[in-house]
Amino acid sequence: VRFAIMASLEDDDVAEDQLAQLLVFPPEVQQAIDQVLPSNDPLDRPDFNPVEYINTLFPTEQSLANIDEVVNRIRLKIRRLDDDIRGVVRGQTNVSQDGQAALEEAQKAIQQLFQRIKDIKDKAEKSEEMVKEITRDIKQLDHAKRHLTSSITTLNHLHMLVGGVDALHALIRRRQYGEVANLLQGVVNVMEHFQKYMSIPQISQLADQVKQIQTELGHQILADFEEAFSAQGGKGLGPSNTAQLAEACLVVNVLDPKVKRDLMKWFVKLQLQEYTALFHEGQDVAWLDKIDRRYAWLKRALVEFEEKFGNMFPPEWAVSERIAVEFCHITRKEMSRIMSNRKSEIEVKLLLFAIQRTTNFEQLLVKRFTGITFEEEGQAQKSTNPFEEPPQPESTNPFETDDSDVQLAQTKPKQSPFIGIISQCFEPHLHVYILSQDKNLAELIERFVQDFKEHGVPHVEGEDGGAVLPSCADLFVFYKKCMVQCSQLSAGAPMVDLAGVFRKYLRDYASRLLIGNLPKVTTSGGGLTISSLLKEGNQELSKFSPEEQRLVCSILCTAEYCLETSQQLEDKLKEKVEPSMSDQIDLSQEMDLFHTVISSCIQLLVQDLEGACEPSLATMARVNWQAVETVGDSSNYVTAITMHIKTAVPLIRDNLASTRKYFTQFCTKFANSFVPKFVTYLYKCKPISTVGAEQLLLDTHSLKTVLLDLPSIGSQVNRKPPTSYTKIVVKGMTKGEMILKVVMSPHDPPAGFVDNYIKLLADSDTGNFQKVLDMKGLKRSEQSTMLELFRTRLPAPPSGEAQAANATPSPEQDSSRIRKLEKLIKKRL
Repeated sequence: VRFAIMASLEDDDVAEDQLAQLLVFPPEVQQAIDQVLPSNDPLDRPDFNPVEYINTLFPTEQSLANIDEVVNRIRLKIRRLDDDIRGVVRGQTNVSQDGQAALEEAQKAIQQLFQRIKDIKDKAEKSEEMVKEITRDIKQLDHAKRHLTSSITTLNHLHMLVGGVDALHALIRRRQYGEVANLLQGVVNVMEHFQKYMSIPQISQLADQVKQIQTELGHQILADFEEAFSAQGGKGLGPSNTAQLAEACLVVNVLDPKVKRDLMKWFVKLQLQEYTALFHEGQDVAWLDKIDRRYAWLKRALVEFEEKFGNMFPPEWAVSERIAVEFCHITRKEMSRIMSNRKSEIEVKLLLFAIQRTTNFEQLLVKRFTGITFEEEGQAQKSTNPFEEPPQPESTNPFETDDSDVQLAQTKPKQSPFIGIISQCFEPHLHVYILSQDKNLAELIERFVQDFKEHGVPHVEGEDGGAVLPSCADLFVFYKKCMVQCSQLSAGAPMVDLAGVFRKYLRDYASRLLIGNLPKVTTSGGGLTISSLLKEGNQELSKFSPEEQRLVCSILCTAEYCLETSQQLEDKLKEKVEPSMSDQIDLSQEMDLFHTVISSCIQLLVQDLEGACEPSLATMARVNWQAVETVGDSSNYVTAITMHIKTAVPLIRDNLASTRKYFTQFCTKFANSFVPKFVTYLYKCKPISTVGAEQLLLDTHSLKTVLLDLPSIGSQVNRKPPTSYTKIVVKGMTKGEMILKVVMSPHDPPAGFVDNYIKLLADSDTGNFQKVLDMKGLKRSEQSTMLELFRTRLPAPPSGEAQAANATPSPEQDSSRIRKLEKLIKKRL
């Protein structure tokens, strides 16, 4: 019985677990249930917990007194739920039968609806057939009406065409061009309606007659113009003739465009006959110095034409513009031929005079005419001067531009075709202008050299940095003027040649004004050239005076200005030259030269400061460090080095305030050069006692502090030095401190000394280890033992080094003295 009861309980548990799994709804189903049947009852929550619910009902032991009431309330709720469930289940028994009946009713309704739609469709088709029967006769009548209307219209056009052709013959014989123009236009319009009837012989004959009339009119009008203007160049024209020719021009508008072109070509040539005769190549007025007379003649000729014949031609013909355009073509060809024959007589002033007057005349034509004749003939020419320099603000850099200038260039309107229509003939001879600018630049550079010898470097007050040589700005301002002037003359090969001249004198300026004026470095043995300046050596260099230091800084600032402005000059030249030639503009070699000047200036300043500090380092090496008995303040050589740094660095920093990056390079190069040299001189200090090593360690730390403060030394603004510079100083000076700590350590036992050296310095160079042994003043026999032991210790793995270092005995007095020395250094700092 017990086993049966237990089995029954287990079955009930399994059934409850299965039921619980079935009653867990997906989140979207549970969300839909909550929306349809909202409830705040805890029993309806999907995560219902019976234990928590019971604890809520009976939070305390005293609340258990109401347990019977709560149980009765729950039982009542269960009975109500059972009644509701029973009612719902009973209500669903008849749902399937009701649904089947509703479905059958819906199917019957659909069949009835389909039948009604079919009946409506049949009736619609019958209605359509009835409408077609009714409208068939109406369509036939409509087609007949349309054909009849077309026939009547065609007959009317034919009558107009036949009558118009007969009338034209009569009007042409009487030269009544006013009536001919209107009638001819009407006949031409009517002929367009008969294009589809050209297969009919009679229509084809009428079309041939119209074409013949147009041809005869063209010849007759040309003959009338020639006859009218043959008598004394048209001076004998009366009002009647002028009116008749004006009406003839209206007829020409209706004729083939070739008639108008032939008439205009003849008339323009007639108007320019006098010009070609007066300014023939053999005449004195044909040369460049009298080019003004050519343009003055055209102004008078146009005024005379407007007064006499302005009302004869229609305004849309733009006869005045046609005369001016042909005048420009003739002038360009004549000037090209004359200058080719008289090349030797062309001077730069004469050439520039002719170009200036020509460009002024072209600008006058731009204002006077619209250029419509170029568009009509499809001969619009691109300007030979597509660049117009906008007004520039005053600046020491003439090539500075801002975003507004770039946007202005992008939205620049289309150039008039009159720009360059004559002046392009001067382009083959612009080499004269280029040679002249070459000569002017040579004289300018020579003047710069003389001015520098007389006045030297300008002094600048305040903290704006070193003074840029004024000749530099003058050079680039002159470059800008030349570039703008040349761009107005040509954007082709002459601009490339001018860029070559610019390159030549940038190199000349760099060599004569910058490199040539750098102070000469001298040694105790004689002079030293700039090329040898960059080489390492042990010569004793003379120190620069403050004026020489300012000179080097000024040349450095000038080289930087030239470098930046040369890049902008290259960009401007590429912008102004023709796109196909922009690759020929390259100032990279000149910019590299200015880079070299900057590097030379920095190296000069570094070697000057290093040379000033080197005697103090030599003094350090000559001190008898074995005889030092007590540790005191910093040694005299440290004071001397600090004094040199405090004297030179602030002056250099103030003069390079406008180029902070190059002052940072100066500090970095000085640290890279001075710190290894200090370590080299440190090796020369031998022998050294323990107290002497302590004094040297104090001096090294003092120098390290000075070097870390070097970029801002003597400045009211305390700036943090660059991280790269700090790493160089800390790494190099820490090596010197480690060397001295090794020297301070006892050499007995030898293994401990060698391991300590490897641990502190991590240097596998036997020569450096030999120098440390010399600094300790060990005997040769002791050094041999140390060296052998050092060689055997080198291949040891890091773990073996650590064990050896941990096993190294260190006397208490030695460690205490090092601690005291470190405390003394911190106290003094």
